[in-house]
Formats: sequence, structure tokens, C-alpha cells
Amino acid sequence: MLKTTALLSFLLFEATAHAAPSQIAVATAQHARAAYHEQVIDSLDKMVSFNTVVVPGVPCERNAQNIAFKGYLKAEAKRLGFDFSDAGCVVVIGYGKGKERVGVVTHGDVQPVDATKWQQSPFKLDRTSEPGLLLARGAEDDKGPIATALYAMKAIKDRKVPLQKRIELYVYMAEESDWGPLEAYLKTHTPPQVSITLDAEYPVVTAEKGWGLVSLTVPPQQAVPAGEPVLESFTGGFFDSQIPEDAVAVIERATPALEEQIRARGAAQTGMHYTFARTGEQLTVKAKGVSAHSSKPEDGVNAIAMLADALAVQPWQGTDAAVMATFVHDLLGTGLYGEKFGNVAYRDDFMGPMTVAPVVLKDTEQGLKLNINLRRPRGKTGAELEGQFRAAFDGWKKDRAPQATLAAHLGEPWLREDAPQVPVLLDVFSHYTGIRDAKPVAVGGGTNSRLFPNAVSFGPGMPGAVYTGHSEHEYITTKQLLLNLEMYTAVLVELAK
Repeated sequence: MLKTTALLSFLLFEATAHAAPSQIAVATAQHARAAYHEQVIDSLDKMVSFNTVVVPGVPCERNAQNIAFKGYLKAEAKRLGFDFSDAGCVVVIGYGKGKERVGVVTHGDVQPVDATKWQQSPFKLDRTSEPGLLLARGAEDDKGPIATALYAMKAIKDRKVPLQKRIELYVYMAEESDWGPLEAYLKTHTPPQVSITLDAEYPVVTAEKGWGLVSLTVPPQQAVPAGEPVLESFTGGFFDSQIPEDAVAVIERATPALEEQIRARGAAQTGMHYTFARTGEQLTVKAKGVSAHSSKPEDGVNAIAMLADALAVQPWQGTDAAVMATFVHDLLGTGLYGEKFGNVAYRDDFMGPMTVAPVVLKDTEQGLKLNINLRRPRGKTGAELEGQFRAAFDGWKKDRAPQATLAAHLGEPWLREDAPQVPVLLDVFSHYTGIRDAKPVAVGGGTNSRLFPNAVSFGPGMPGAVYTGHSEHEYITTKQLLLNLEMYTAVLVELAK
């Protein structure tokens, strides 16, 4: 039956792939852009001012910034003529009535940020530093989508579009850190029959890779022959869902010749910048790459991987940093897909390859710890993949670091083949972009689409464009924000009328 349903859905898509949105949908979308192009930017400006980063140990419903952000949403809902409900970590902004409902799934929390890397405060919408860009933490992930959804609903209300279904905008306050409260909420609240999630890419996302984390820990050790250069420390990265932009190595007893070798190897890399500081025989090497969302490592330049490569001008031994630099070079390298890590690499024809990226390297009470972020497609079971990681690791560590340990958490890939709204989403996308061969896609990121029935992602990122969420240069272009406003408005009209 499932195969039959999926086939019928596919045939329906083929039959309607080039259908234009209805006149009322297009007219309402035009009204949204004409009437609210300034207001949607102003709304985004207000939203990014709330620093809704998770506070360790503080539940999402008690986070002061979350509470303030929800207060702003409540006031906006009232001003725009919508109803509002607050369940702690989940707020719902609704318009219309009807037993059937269309959901718009978003999130109001954001990833951590290094404010020193921004020209202005990351919690103030920067409209001037780079003309055409709206820069702020959350501009693309995911406050821009909230602002556009609100004004899409407002345009529908203005035009008095006759709706058969109620529209509900869900804003979850812990998507970046803990899905538990949303899972608990959905056990006691019936979700909409159909939803779109505004937290990924166009044209429409029907598959997501599984999020995984492999952690390597090397206990403290110090056994370096006298007179030899010592890799005293090696650290880098910021958080597990970001390709690391920074990494630092400190070398004791570093000779000028060794420094020159590292300089030359680093200079041969693409996209990297190195600085060298010397105090006597101590050499500090700082590597700067390009941060990116860890689901798209190809959009970044991984400072941890690149620094390990630059250091590979001689064998390193005797310290936990030496072990880690050797491990990264030997089993990860500067590739994206785990090709050097035994037999772990694989790909799926639709979902693409597994990506494997070192993301955080830091000292802990147990020793030096490296977190490796995975985004894995279907094609291997979790047990099979974990076994392959362990086999390669065990073989490598035997003669290099017998006391090193490895832990793995492997999330499951997700696929939704029969969501009934997919043809509508593709029609609207094709109409507004001119891309006529648009088809569903898979992404490396994980969204809350997984938790809602018949939910698939629809934007806000364009295919082929760099997704800037989670980076230290997050933005959305003004052009894209307003295009999203039109497409979201048209889609909601088509799904709810």
C-alpha cells in the first residue's frame, strides 16, 4: 500500500509539475511584497535583537531571552490580528478556523556566536556593512523565515482570502539543542494534517541525512625525547554544528627550519590563513579557515583538518596533542567524506554521500577530546557503520595510542516520499524562480519536519547558494527575504484555500 501511495503521489507530481499558482495566490503574494517589504525587514531587526542561544542548565521555557522573544511574538500576533498560545518551549500563532490545518514550522533559538568576528553586533541587524545583505545571527536560521511567515499570513488576512483550513505558525525555542520538549508537546497536542518547515532549502526537502557524532578522547601524556620539538597543544572549533574556522597549535623547541616547513605547507592550502608567533623556542600557529553549517562542509574550510595537514611535516609523538594531530591527518585528512577512515565512506543515489568533519577539539578532564560530526544517508545500519568506525580506529590506535577511546552516536536518516503538498510547493517555486525542472532534494541538516505528519521543508536557502546559518557570517539577502515572502504567501494560499 505504501508503494502504491508513493507511486500515485509521483504520478500526481508529474501531471501537475508545470501548473501555475492560482490568480488569488499570485495576487496575494504581490500584495505581501508591495505592502510589507519594509515591515518584514523591521520585524527581522526586532527578532534578531533577542539573544536566544541556549543557556546550559536552563530549560528553554525559563531562558530570559526566550521569554522576551515570545513576548515580542505575542504582541506582534495581537497587532496583526492573530491568536496566540504559549506552551513554554512552543508557541503557536494562528489565523482562521477549520478542522483541517496547515502548519508552518520554524524555530526561534539560534546557535552560539563569536561576536569578535562580526563587523557589528551579531544581535543587531546589520543593513549597511555589505549592501544587499541583512547580517545577524538568526537572519537565515531561523528568524528570517518567522518574519516572512507572519507577513504572509497578514497579507492573506488583508485580502480576506476565503480559507477552508486554519493556518498555524509554530515557533519552537530549542531546535538547535534539544528536541525533547517539542516531542513531549506533540504527544498532547494534535499537529496539523500538513505542514511546511522553513528551515532548510528549496525547492522542497523530502529527505534528511542522520546527524551523528563520533568522539575520540586521548588521555594526557608526555613522553618526548629530550631536545625534540614538542607539539604541546592542539585545539580548535566552537560548536558541533559548525565547520571550525579557528584552530591553534603550540610547539615547544620549534626550530626556524620547522617553522618554515609548516609555513610552506600551510601556504599551499586553499582558503586558509596562518599567523605565527614566537616566544623564544615556543611557536604558536593560528589557523583561520571559513565557518559553515556542518551539514554542508563543502561551504567551509575546516581549520582543524587543515592545521593537522600543515603540521604533517614531521612525525609527532609523546603528547596527547601529537596523537590527535596524527589521527586527524591519518584517518580524516582534508577530505569531506571519510575516505581515509577505513571502510566508513558510502553514498546514496538520492541523499548523497556521508560527510565526516572534525568540529571541536578541546581539553577535558578525561583528556584531549575531538568531536567528529557526521551526516549520514541511508544505505548502512547504525550498527554496521559504528562497527566500521571502531575497526578502523582500533587498528590505528594499536601502536599509537592504546589508551585512546572512541564513542559514537549515530542518528537515523529520514525520508518522506508521499507528502501531498509537494506538487504545490514545486509549482510555486518554479513560478517565482523560473526553474522549470525543480524536483525534491535531500539535505544534510536535520529539521523538525521529522516530528510533524506530512511535513517537508520549503526554503529559505536557494539551491546552489551557500547556506550561512551556523556560520560567523550569517545573512540573508534582501532580495531573497522578499522572494521568500512572496513564495510563502502563495503556498499558504494554495494549501489553505
